[in-house]
Amino acid sequence: MKRIDFIKRTAIVATLGLPLVTVLTNCSSEADPNPTTPPPPDPKDCLANGTSSSIGSNHGHSITVSKNDVESGVEKTYAILGSASHNHDVIITAANFSSLKSNNSIQVTSGSGDGHSHSVSVSCA
Repeated sequence: MKRIDFIKRTAIVATLGLPLVTVLTNCSSEADPNPTTPPPPDPKDCLANGTSSSIGSNHGHSITVSKNDVESGVEKTYAILGSASHNHDVIITAANFSSLKSNNSIQVTSGSGDGHSHSVSVSCA
């Protein structure tokens, strides 16, 4: 191959290869400086937002565990009569309140009333 042919072929390859190099560098794996990922969900927080609760096999009972109760952390007995025709007592212990302060859910069982009891779940709102 003559020197002039080598130079011509090298120039052609270089000219054709430049757009490919440009495309490859535009598709780099560098992080996007303006990502569009959504913000993380708001965490549940018993001390800031209070609690929500559910009562298994419920027929009108209700319980409200306030954020003040969680903050005080002292064992408390709740009457969950609500609109039911009978009452149950639910005891939330200091250890249960400690779990709620750490934003963990708790589950306790009510006392027996009218021949049955209920599972009570309390979680952070």
